[in-house]
Amino acid sequence: MDLPGAAYGSRDADSLKKKTPPAESFSHPPAVDSSRDNSEEEHDARKQNDFADDDEDEDEGEDDDEGDDDEEEDEEPRLKYVYLTKCLPSLYRAGDATSALLVGGDRMIVGTHNGNVNVLSLPTLRALRVYTAHSASVTSISISPSLLSHTIIRRNAINRSPEEDNAPSPNASLRSKSKPAPTPGLPPTPSNSIHIATSSIDGNVCIYSPLDPKDVLLRNFGRPVQTVALSPEYKSDRQYLSGGRAGQLILTVGGRAGTTEKSTTLSGAASGAGWLGSLGLGANSGKDTVLHSGEGAINTIKWSLSGKYVAWVNEEGIKIMRSNLHLEAGDAEFAWTRIRHVDRPNRPQWEEMASVWKAHAEWVDMKAFELPENSDTESILGQQSTSGAPEVEKLVVGWGGTIWIINVYPDRMPPPGTRAGNRKLGDAEVVTILRTDSIISGVSMYSAKLLLVLAYLESEKSDLEEQPQSSRRHKAAEPELRLIDLETQEEVSADTLSVTRYQNLASSDYHMSIMRPPRITAAAVQRGALGALGTGLLDATLYPARLFTSSSSIRSSGSNGDRGSERVAASFMSSSVSGSSTIPKEVQTLVTAKGLKVFVHSPYDCIAAMSRDLSDHLAWLESHQKYEEAWILVDQNPSILNPPAEPQTEAFTRSQTSLVDFFADDSSSVMTAGQPLSANARIEKRRIGELWIEQHIQNNGWATAGEICAKVLDIPERWEHWIWKFVEAGKYDEIAQYIPVNTRPPLPSAIFDAFLEHYVSHNRQTFEHLLSKWPPELFNIGQAISNIEDRLESEKIPSDSNDWQILTGSLGKLFLANGQHREALRCYIRLQDAEEALRLISEYRLADAISDDVLDFILLRVSKHQLAKAPISELEQATAESISILVREAYNGIVRPETVISQLYIASGRLYLFFYLRALWKGEAHPSKAEAKTQLRGRGRHARDAAEKLAADEGRSLVEPFADTTLDLFADYDRQLLMDFLQASTAYSFDEACRICEEKHYTSELIYLLSKTGQTKRALNLILSDLNDVSQAINFAKSQDDPDLWEDLLSYSMDKPIFIHALLTEAGTSIDPIKLVRRIPSGLEIEGLRDGLTRLLRDHDIQASISQGAAKVLQGEVAIGMDALRRGQRRGIKFDVRKSSDNESVLEKPADSEDAGAVATGTDNDDVLSSITGPVARSRRVAPGQCGGCLEPFHGNEKELLVGFACGHVFHLSHVQELGHSHDNESANSSETTRPPQEDDNEDEYQLYTTSRTVGPKVITARLIRDKIGDGCRICAINRQVANAAAPGNA
Repeated sequence: MDLPGAAYGSRDADSLKKKTPPAESFSHPPAVDSSRDNSEEEHDARKQNDFADDDEDEDEGEDDDEGDDDEEEDEEPRLKYVYLTKCLPSLYRAGDATSALLVGGDRMIVGTHNGNVNVLSLPTLRALRVYTAHSASVTSISISPSLLSHTIIRRNAINRSPEEDNAPSPNASLRSKSKPAPTPGLPPTPSNSIHIATSSIDGNVCIYSPLDPKDVLLRNFGRPVQTVALSPEYKSDRQYLSGGRAGQLILTVGGRAGTTEKSTTLSGAASGAGWLGSLGLGANSGKDTVLHSGEGAINTIKWSLSGKYVAWVNEEGIKIMRSNLHLEAGDAEFAWTRIRHVDRPNRPQWEEMASVWKAHAEWVDMKAFELPENSDTESILGQQSTSGAPEVEKLVVGWGGTIWIINVYPDRMPPPGTRAGNRKLGDAEVVTILRTDSIISGVSMYSAKLLLVLAYLESEKSDLEEQPQSSRRHKAAEPELRLIDLETQEEVSADTLSVTRYQNLASSDYHMSIMRPPRITAAAVQRGALGALGTGLLDATLYPARLFTSSSSIRSSGSNGDRGSERVAASFMSSSVSGSSTIPKEVQTLVTAKGLKVFVHSPYDCIAAMSRDLSDHLAWLESHQKYEEAWILVDQNPSILNPPAEPQTEAFTRSQTSLVDFFADDSSSVMTAGQPLSANARIEKRRIGELWIEQHIQNNGWATAGEICAKVLDIPERWEHWIWKFVEAGKYDEIAQYIPVNTRPPLPSAIFDAFLEHYVSHNRQTFEHLLSKWPPELFNIGQAISNIEDRLESEKIPSDSNDWQILTGSLGKLFLANGQHREALRCYIRLQDAEEALRLISEYRLADAISDDVLDFILLRVSKHQLAKAPISELEQATAESISILVREAYNGIVRPETVISQLYIASGRLYLFFYLRALWKGEAHPSKAEAKTQLRGRGRHARDAAEKLAADEGRSLVEPFADTTLDLFADYDRQLLMDFLQASTAYSFDEACRICEEKHYTSELIYLLSKTGQTKRALNLILSDLNDVSQAINFAKSQDDPDLWEDLLSYSMDKPIFIHALLTEAGTSIDPIKLVRRIPSGLEIEGLRDGLTRLLRDHDIQASISQGAAKVLQGEVAIGMDALRRGQRRGIKFDVRKSSDNESVLEKPADSEDAGAVATGTDNDDVLSSITGPVARSRRVAPGQCGGCLEPFHGNEKELLVGFACGHVFHLSHVQELGHSHDNESANSSETTRPPQEDDNEDEYQLYTTSRTVGPKVITARLIRDKIGDGCRICAINRQVANAAAPGNA
């Protein structure tokens, strides 16, 4: 299957290929003097031409870079790159160059053309082991176990490996005859407990253990070995596969450590003495078996992840066989059985280039992409162990310009023709074939749907044609790192890698290896040191100092422990803290990057590619002036601008010795979006926002720039800067609506003054809007008031225009904000803003300010249309509230009636003056009415009636000084009220009243006026002549009760039968019927005479009967009253006589004790009550058996006469009229009470009273007692006075 647009060199390089900008590239190290290749022929030929072409190549490279700079990048790259060449000085020492690469777990193993092997720790790139394994170029590297990133279970986060603290050991040559220098030991961590196998064109395979430098095996195969693959279980089975130019796939089992052995496939060849032989070590003990041969050179061998299958590539194609691992006992004989062969493409150049192009194969675990990254380890392991169906293994092979994706199914039988028969050894199927326009130098799965390809490109033909014929030769272009979508088979991304001397490099000179992030539980990442103790106890017991020197420990240095921990404090930690060495920026980038990492090596360069994070995306957006997207990104993800929790140098020195630590360091975890921005982050966010603003201003997008200001500016200083920039450009409208009002400190008032001054002249609507939006304390109120007043005066704006309304309303608001309430009220009255005007009057008590413009105040709710066409009833309703306020303030004396009348007694104000005077006359809006509480019974009703009467009286008293004006207005607008006014008032001029009534032909009112002035006959004549109403004439005569009027009425009526009939039927008893009948002319025909006479006589009879009945009723009531009086006079009064002990208790009774029938005091009639308070207070304390005057108890031997009343009060006779008298001479302890001493004349008087039964003395005594009693009981009389004084009618 061809890749669209990529096969046969038809791809448009400009559309698919994105050049990496030079700004993102770090400086390259100087080029080395030689280039190496995996084949000896290419290596020797290229080595001779390198020096001759160096200068030419560098010039061409510079020209290419300049051309690349001119290209625009419209699409953001998927990956970011870090050039690590200068961070690996030991790798390129002495002109050495890279020839092989393998990344496993957190270890990077690099082989060189000088035969050296460098074991580096990731991500610090510190050399753990550097040893010389071969005498020529290293062709391949294999490790066992494979240290796959996604299968690593996180170790204790506080553990740290001391191998990173050790400086790289001197180069230890495995081939030297001298004894190797001792190297520091490495801890037995999973990353160190591996075996490293390397192959070389010197024909040797070297297997090395980083933990034990003596665990080394060197085996010679006599021909260049292109590839080697250790068994995944090499530690136990000691077997590996190798192949090379001999075309043999050799299985080697066994071999003694520390020996140099020769392959058993070499017949008759003597074992060459090696450096181990010079030491006298043992002879060869390994066994070599040729599994396949005869199909050309083998350049790639890869064990599957499960170890069950082996894939290798020779000149004929791709082979897959079943290994001897994990076979059932019955299938052991079928070990190393080939199950599938995939032929190479049958295309031009493949015949001659199949042996030159190196195949790149990788077994991919798709579970690394399918399972979520936060799945816990137990669940992952459980899924792996409990899965019932065999897992499909995926193999990706890149060879030449073709990519194969092959699925291996363990539960299938091999194809027919194999020796496996019907055994289910597995089968393979090619699911995808992609063909590209380049040579594959590396291939892997970037994700479940993206394929990562390192593409080797050749120069364009045009470049070769420009060169002279003599110097024309094939040159290479810069390599590309591509991402291809497997579903659409389209190229998603293609980044050109800038490498040194790329023109002279072949496809096999490039190497790519991937470091995948592990899947770690979130709990394990966040639990820190203490949470990790449970899983790291074993390691902590082996290396206790790690627990206290880790990044999670309180003390990270200076602890005493094992030798490794001491070296940590002395070498690595101390140097970083002291600043003697600095951490390269490239390494810092590598350390802090998250996600998958791709390492690409050329002979002279090391490049790391990583997924771009948000900070990279932000940098790209800013570099391409996409400030809007950049600011939105920062706004939604503020954590990308927050500085790390600790400096990069400190983070680098933390214990990131494992792959898990590398990808999931606690300190470098992503901050949540809810965290607040730091000061630096806020500044950076603001800076991006201001670049965004400036971009739109430069493009004349002022409106958009103003909108952006509201989003990105957050401090007053920057607001002030940009606002003045808008003002200088005259762009008021674009920024005015966004100016903040709640900054701290607030913006200078000059800014707000400038905008108000501008809009008061140019845009009154905006001016009004800003005034309502901006708090008055932000600007100079006085200056704003002056600006408005100047405009109103200078422009002569009509009062009915919208501008006048806006300016006057704004002026009122400013006056109100400035505390000038009276001026504000005038503005609102002119605007007819009733709600605001009335609110000001009520809130600030500005009723006196109404006096200046009464008519406008009344017309607050009257529009011009209503004023012209509305009926009186509608105008009355619209002005009711204003009239009510004027009337109320007239009662309060604030707005006097004379002020109102003087302003309203004009043609346009007469109607409203009538409303005002009418309200005053009726007592409306009186304060007492508002304060009175409605009560349905008792004295509350009387209080209400009294308040209404008081209001009416007070209102009439205010109207009477203007009686003639009131009379005129009432005559114009309310005739009924005119009659009430004429009847109730005497302050008006009778002559003026008569004139008005005559002019308006108000006969009834004129009749009343004439009758009031004594002109009754004229009044009667008006009734008879003008009204011709005999009934009214009769009533008028009855009301006057004047015989002369009756005489005039009779004289006028005698010739009018209708009048005579009315007199007979309506006059009743007011006229003598005999006199009336005698004056009727004889012969005059009167209709209804009989009925009239009958009614007249009946009225007289009824009147006589009523009088007689009333007399009888009165006589009966008088008789009943006399009987009641006599019975009451005869009735005895019962009272108690107290004993001496009772007397004492009565004397000790508190003064404030009250009788149940006591009368309440505290009325409004203070003058009346004050005169009787004392006696009433004493009357409260009268108890049964006490004298109502002296309050002394009665005794059984009283000698003085006692007088009892029907109310129940009893007095000594001498105390009936002397309520305050007391027996001062009596002793408190006396058992008997005698009459108190009196004057001599009183003693003589008492002697007149007798109890004799004879009639004469009894009459005399009764007469004397009657004089003493007077009006009766004084206590009850005083209570009646109090009640009358408290009555509302007496207020």
